[in-house]
Amino acid sequence: MFETISSLIPQDRDYPPRARTLDLLQRVLAGTLYDVLPNQFHEERGAGGEYIPLRNRRPSVRYALCRIVVEDSVSLLFSEGHFPTIDCANRSVRSTLADIVKESRLNQVMTDAALRGSVGSIAILMRVLRGRLFFDVLDTTWLTPSWDPEAPDTLASVTERYKVKGSFLAAAGYEIADPAQEYWFIRTWDAKSETWFLPYPVGSNTPPQVDPTRTTVHKLGFVPIVWIRNLPGLSVTGDPADGASTFRAAVETQIEIDYQLSQAGRGLKYSSDPTLLIKEPASADSEIVKGAGNALVVSEKGDAKLLEIGGTASAAVIEYVRTLREFALESVHGNRASADRLTSAQSGRALELMNQGLIWLADNLRVSYGEIALLQLARMVMRASGLYRLQVFGTEIAALDPTVRLTLKWPRWYAPTAEDRQHDAQTLATLSSAGQISRETAVKSLADTYDIEDVPAELARIAASNRSNPRKGR
Repeated sequence: MFETISSLIPQDRDYPPRARTLDLLQRVLAGTLYDVLPNQFHEERGAGGEYIPLRNRRPSVRYALCRIVVEDSVSLLFSEGHFPTIDCANRSVRSTLADIVKESRLNQVMTDAALRGSVGSIAILMRVLRGRLFFDVLDTTWLTPSWDPEAPDTLASVTERYKVKGSFLAAAGYEIADPAQEYWFIRTWDAKSETWFLPYPVGSNTPPQVDPTRTTVHKLGFVPIVWIRNLPGLSVTGDPADGASTFRAAVETQIEIDYQLSQAGRGLKYSSDPTLLIKEPASADSEIVKGAGNALVVSEKGDAKLLEIGGTASAAVIEYVRTLREFALESVHGNRASADRLTSAQSGRALELMNQGLIWLADNLRVSYGEIALLQLARMVMRASGLYRLQVFGTEIAALDPTVRLTLKWPRWYAPTAEDRQHDAQTLATLSSAGQISRETAVKSLADTYDIEDVPAELARIAASNRSNPRKGR
């Protein structure tokens, strides 16, 4: 059914094949896939009385299973309680990067990137404006990356190219000869500049000309874009620029669920208003008014019945939908836990075991969006600090050493219970007292649980507290 609906969406041959695949998956994620279908689900007959097939009707019930799986996995990846801390040996660098993350709202940017990148890939653009850092999420549908042949993991350039109406360009300040015509919009990022080109008509053989008024030279020495492949595995588009999609394996099942639930709803509506069948001979003079309060009188040989739909069919549909949902969630490693099974408070470890599939998915996303993308953004910031006088919260910062090794500290998947925290405290106290770990390591392991942002400062407060109360330190 996915291919049937997709065939109704016009394909523009001027774009590469990967653009169409990403566009279709974006429609699934946004819930607009059915917009191309011309009829509502209750429209069974056309204007001429012809029957309208189900494939040409929009489902009246939408179960956004794919969106749910994506949001569940991203909530374990970059929600407020799961966002990682950038750590390094240099305390000044660590503190500055933490402030930059907060001021630039990088948590929100990475969450947006993980949601939209679930189709297969996403890109994040870094800009320096008046000494401040800004990050923007770019859809990769209209982007084409080029990689350095001597460093295959390093971008050489990224080109954005798509069609746009002339009226839109005119509203943006361009001088357009024909607002009704379509134009190509192009811009390119490389290691030296962000180059804009003047829009030119679609079908024109004239090479694009550089727009000097909008082109900017950044001189960073690297392309200020991080290209993120969503998941390891087979590319959803067949292009190495894209990774595997988070939800592609569940698209067909979601469509089946939508149509089955829509059909079940249609049957319930018919049950609420059953059709009256009269068997001749009956009284032809009497006016028929359906309703429980109206009696229908027929002749001796006549008969009248209400054609009703039994409830067993609806129950069978619901059970079928439940099975489909289980299969779909299993195929994409979604959350299959039911709240009905939680009879009492569970420990964090118990919740991890219950949602092992979802954690496996989020763990893979940590590699793509955290260990690769987030750390690469941090290194770009450090390199930019040596070229620009950056400001954080209105204060100019010193240049950061780009050679400092960075790591990420990820919090637990689920918040620990009081019992979990007690076990952790006892274990850490025993290890620290035995000299098997340092006090700093013990505090670091508890930092996320107790919202300790500055571990050295916390250790200093602990030492001051012990000096003021010697018995407390024993």
